[in-house]
Amino acid sequence: MRSILLHIADDDCLEPRTQVALDLARAFDGHLACLQAVAYEYGVPGDIYGSIVAEMVTAQREAAENLRGRCQQRLSTEDVAWSWEYEDGRALEHVLRASSLNDVVVVGSREPFSKASSLLARELATRMQTPMLLVPEHLNGLNCAGTAVVAWNGSPEASRALKAAVPLLAKAKSVLLASVLGEPGGDFDLPAVEGAEYLSRHGIGCEMTEFSFGHGSVAKVLADVAARREAAYLVMGAYGRPRAIETVLGGVTREIFAQPPLPIFTCH
Repeated sequence: MRSILLHIADDDCLEPRTQVALDLARAFDGHLACLQAVAYEYGVPGDIYGSIVAEMVTAQREAAENLRGRCQQRLSTEDVAWSWEYEDGRALEHVLRASSLNDVVVVGSREPFSKASSLLARELATRMQTPMLLVPEHLNGLNCAGTAVVAWNGSPEASRALKAAVPLLAKAKSVLLASVLGEPGGDFDLPAVEGAEYLSRHGIGCEMTEFSFGHGSVAKVLADVAARREAAYLVMGAYGRPRAIETVLGGVTREIFAQPPLPIFTCH
């Protein structure tokens, strides 16, 4: 994970995900590629001469320049190689394009100027082939050598997330392969022991543990397990299809993305 793409936007998660991206870059002696995309899409009824639109675009450009200045000043004091790319247009298209030649994409869990969960993260989860690290707003960094919890249900999505996370899991002091018994739709062919055997071939030992689904939700069970183990991050597959993100994005994924208790390393 030596090429790390960091999404730049002025939201509550910017500082936490910047610190997480820096921690990743240091752990892997990597390069931090910062991507700032700003969409200027306004339509104001009755504004015949475009004066209101012009003022709004000017204000938005100034805000974007101020944000870039603040971020670049902060990065200039860090001992990490970094670069900056500025693009006009929706962040989704630019992040998807840039992700092709990056090892992991770091995004925040919140919308700019809002407490709503990030639409960008939900769209990327179903369209991007590159692993994504989703960062909540309350975080102050990432301990790459900390405990990792891997959500395992034997699905293709869980398998792809496990494989993508191998470089990160290799640095963890301990790895917990967590299966939730009774998970709806969780009857797949690959038992946890096969996931553990795969990790062992990469020199990674893990503990296999099963937890009861009970009357809560799979997302809550995983969050509780991660809290009890004081995990640094959670690895899980992302479930859903891009043509119907809001309705088809899996319930566990949607719930975790709405209120991530810790960084979520995910791959569709």
